[in-house]
Amino acid sequence: MNIGEASAASGVSAKMIRYYESIGLIRSPARTGSNYRVYGSDEVHVLRFVKRARNLGFSVEETATLLGLWQDKSRASGEVKQIATDHIAELQGKIDELQSMVKTLQHLAHCCSGDARPDCPILDDLAGTPPRKGH
Repeated sequence: MNIGEASAASGVSAKMIRYYESIGLIRSPARTGSNYRVYGSDEVHVLRFVKRARNLGFSVEETATLLGLWQDKSRASGEVKQIATDHIAELQGKIDELQSMVKTLQHLAHCCSGDARPDCPILDDLAGTPPRKGH
């Protein structure tokens, strides 16, 4: 199949397929005499793996490591689990940061009267200005 068909079968855009090939994340497929890429079911399976890993938030580097482990039938599952648990901790840290941002913004929005006056605790906070009396 050509790159468009591989894209449709894997859910990975042709642009991303070319990018993943250019950085060495996936192997470049065989080419026809006229230099068109030719993809088979194995390449599509790899593309689906990459897409799933990326959708779960793994970096390109982590995805490359996981792809290598997936292709290494003598791998230790403990190494895969460690990558996953490290990623879980990273995601949890991002969630905690986002929840803190939401809480801060909720507080600032609550403190803002939202009327025609120019006083705005949200802008004051962004500017690092101490809150005014009554806020």
